[in-house]
Amino acid sequence: MEPTPELSPHHAYPDHWEADVVLRDGGTARIRPITTEDAERLVSFYEQVSDESKYYRFFAPYPRLSDRDVHRFTHHDYVDRVGLAVTIGGEFIGTVRFDRINDQGRPASAPADEAEVAFLVQDAHQGRGVASALLEHIAAVARERGIRRFAAEVLPANNKMIKVFRDAGYTQQRSFEDGSVHLTLDLEPTEKSLAVQRGREQRAEARSVQRLLAPGSVAVIGTGRTPGGVGRTVLRNLLAAGFTGRTYAVNRAFDEGLATLDGVPAHRSLGEIDERVDLAVIAVPAHRVPEAVADCGEHGVQGLVVLSAGYAERGSAGRELQRELVRQARSYGMRIIGPNAFGIINTAESVRLNASLAPESPARGRIGLFTQSGAIGIALLSGLHRRGAGLSSFISAGNRADVSGNDFLQYSFEDQDTDVALLYLESLGNPRKFTRLARRTAAVKPVVVVKGARHSGTNPPGHAVPVSRIPDATVSALMRQAGVIRVDTVTEMVDAGLLLAGQPLPAGPRVAILGNSESLGLLTYDACLAEGLRPRPPRDLTTAASPQDFRDALAEALADGTCDAVIVTAIPWVGENGEAETGDGEVLAAALRGAAAGGPAKPVAVVHVEIGGLAEALAAASSTAAPRTRPTTLAGRPAAAPGAPTGAAPATATASTGPGTEAPPETAEPAGTAEPAGTTEPEAAGPPARPGRIPAYPAAERAVRAMAEAVKYAQWRRQAATPGKVPEFLDETTDEPGAAALIDTLLGPAPDPRGRPLTHDEARELLGRYGIPVRPTLPAPDPEAAVAAAARLGYPVALKTTAPHLRHRADLGGVRLDLTDEDALRRAYAEVTELLGKPAELLPVVQSMAPRGVDTVVRASIDAAAGAVLSFGLAGAPSELLGDTAHRLVPATDRDAAELIRSIRAAPVLFGWRGSAPVDTPALEELLLRLSRLVDDHPEVVSVALEPVVVAPQGLTVLGATVRLAPPPPRGDLGPRRLPNY
Repeated sequence: MEPTPELSPHHAYPDHWEADVVLRDGGTARIRPITTEDAERLVSFYEQVSDESKYYRFFAPYPRLSDRDVHRFTHHDYVDRVGLAVTIGGEFIGTVRFDRINDQGRPASAPADEAEVAFLVQDAHQGRGVASALLEHIAAVARERGIRRFAAEVLPANNKMIKVFRDAGYTQQRSFEDGSVHLTLDLEPTEKSLAVQRGREQRAEARSVQRLLAPGSVAVIGTGRTPGGVGRTVLRNLLAAGFTGRTYAVNRAFDEGLATLDGVPAHRSLGEIDERVDLAVIAVPAHRVPEAVADCGEHGVQGLVVLSAGYAERGSAGRELQRELVRQARSYGMRIIGPNAFGIINTAESVRLNASLAPESPARGRIGLFTQSGAIGIALLSGLHRRGAGLSSFISAGNRADVSGNDFLQYSFEDQDTDVALLYLESLGNPRKFTRLARRTAAVKPVVVVKGARHSGTNPPGHAVPVSRIPDATVSALMRQAGVIRVDTVTEMVDAGLLLAGQPLPAGPRVAILGNSESLGLLTYDACLAEGLRPRPPRDLTTAASPQDFRDALAEALADGTCDAVIVTAIPWVGENGEAETGDGEVLAAALRGAAAGGPAKPVAVVHVEIGGLAEALAAASSTAAPRTRPTTLAGRPAAAPGAPTGAAPATATASTGPGTEAPPETAEPAGTAEPAGTTEPEAAGPPARPGRIPAYPAAERAVRAMAEAVKYAQWRRQAATPGKVPEFLDETTDEPGAAALIDTLLGPAPDPRGRPLTHDEARELLGRYGIPVRPTLPAPDPEAAVAAAARLGYPVALKTTAPHLRHRADLGGVRLDLTDEDALRRAYAEVTELLGKPAELLPVVQSMAPRGVDTVVRASIDAAAGAVLSFGLAGAPSELLGDTAHRLVPATDRDAAELIRSIRAAPVLFGWRGSAPVDTPALEELLLRLSRLVDDHPEVVSVALEPVVVAPQGLTVLGATVRLAPPPPRGDLGPRRLPNY
């Protein structure tokens, strides 16, 4: 018999356990603790559960809950007994409960670390991933309360429940006892459990966006009775695009006798529509939006596009309206694009959706576009249209209150109609998640990003997410590490997108240049050198070159094994009368397309000056206009795009569920049914294997920059196919348990949330646990102490000032080196104190000399938004002034460490610049990796600075180290999946 709530310690309601989640079918639900006020909801929920599901839950017929049951299931202490519920529209659709038990399986309290767990999901909602989401959240709650294992008894016929536990990815044990299967789950997250969780997250979030972009029916709420206005414009655009589903016009001000508007059914409310509405476009004033949302929620609408303004962009009152809008929509299981959105577009032939304010739907293409700004969205749509490019999908998220760029990446990853994802972002929201999703998506198709608000660090209006404090250059470096193509302007984004969507990836940086203008060829050549490419000398075809000459030259260049890409330059040719002729652009375009189609698969770009019709004619053969089919391998699987890695991307509940037969992958999941444990890569993704649309550019610099981005991305893609490794350092130099114990001691039982810096000796001890020796320093408050310190350390020594305003400032005279005896030390001490001040102000120290080498700086820090970042640069003012520092996310791989030291502009100094001896870069890479492991293993280490690190031809020496400890910041990327809270 379990203890009654009155006899157990009761904790306050844990509101941080509340979470909005995306379910398997793309709808949303809310998970929250069950309270004493939920009795009626629990009874109503149980009445809607089938007898079979009840049997699997209680191992016997159990038609109704007794008063005692209701009391037991609604009274929890939130420590030893916890219950969570999944709600939609305020009503329960699923529950889970755990009770802490001892070794004999009887009710217990801490320190007992095992709990019995049981689930129940309403039959109507089975198959939506409810049990999987509940398992993630109840496991996180249990870990927080010191519970390390779950136990469950499952009937042998309940195969689905057994599969739930098996597919969760946790370490588990199974045994058969007394006619039931006894399951035990170790709740410590594993690599597999995280992969399962993220796989489910990807499928759910991608599906939530897919439901918005491919609805079977659309209602425009707020359609005006007369032409003009936002709602009427959207209705007109829907009809003009040829939307394949059903369309409805809704306005409560319609006359009762109005049956149709613009040829579609007209209604005063959604309740008058007999059929289901999948998507609602809301275009009413902000004060009327809550009524419209409630109407949508009551009638089963799946998603909303809110065009209405007057929210967070208007100040604090608007921010609260926006948060309430999100809470209201999610309570009904709906996702939102907006508010203050421009709309969405899907050009798929089976959908043809233009639920936006764009007057003309773009052509069908292979580019997906996401933007937080309506104005930028208009500019991008216009720019792509002018250059003949098509889109697969378009989302303008406005205030981005719900659906974000991360959701778009989830959708783009598996969308077979998208080869390139373009994103204009003003914030990253969850940078850890963004880099994880971007890395996975970039492995199969390019991701091109323009980051607005680079220097202001702003969030979307109404958002309360951490603002990253790291410089924009660091953000750019971290994006590059994840394979993201980061560009500075929307023009550059379009330039890169056109090349990547229409051309194969280059195999290397060697570029052939040909054309009929020597000057334009030289400009292109110089631009290639500036972008780090390896151009061949331009081939001048002269101004007399015909389209056939262009074709022959391009075919020859493509066939040349010493070039990886070709840039064609063209100017109007001069006629016999000496006048410039623009010529027939279509003829030249046909010649270039013919050569590209007949030669090896290499990217081709064209730079043209005032050749009428050339860009349009080149765009006419757009490969973005139709789906492509990848060639298959001998095994029958689709072949990967050039440079793409092979294999599959990893992906990835008690006691009751539904019937005991296994459901097919896309059929309903009973209460506690598992989802597929893995996920595979999209079959058709990324740049085409053969040249298609040849992009044309009005300036050489733009074409070359786009080509350079393609070269760098292709190189990243090849490297991503065989990723680096995070070394274990399983030797006597690494003592992870000892470091953890030391950190606990240093922080104490009640650590200051602000953290604390370590002393020199404390920092040396902690770093030493990870094989990072720091050369000792001894204080020298007076000349006698300095002499004694030197005698202890041994000559030669260095005398340094450590006052904050003089630290690492050798240029101010606060550092004296190579002091070989006592007299030299005393003279140096006198000079320093006479020049800079009293010893009490300077805080001088004595340190033994290190071997000569290159002074470098190695740092690691925790950013509230981006996570742990590892940085490297040369020591000294020039590097600091020029911002010559490289960055990588932690944990760093061996490849990351090698790239880190080679990516700074001053890297040649490390490799024998101007005849100097190369330094020991392998030792430097090992230091970077050891520091990365320290910070990754112990999140309490919030900042480390090793300065200077003197790297000699043999070995290195860490001369200074500062370390700061603090309670570990929350890691939202490791917890159960949840949508941002408002």
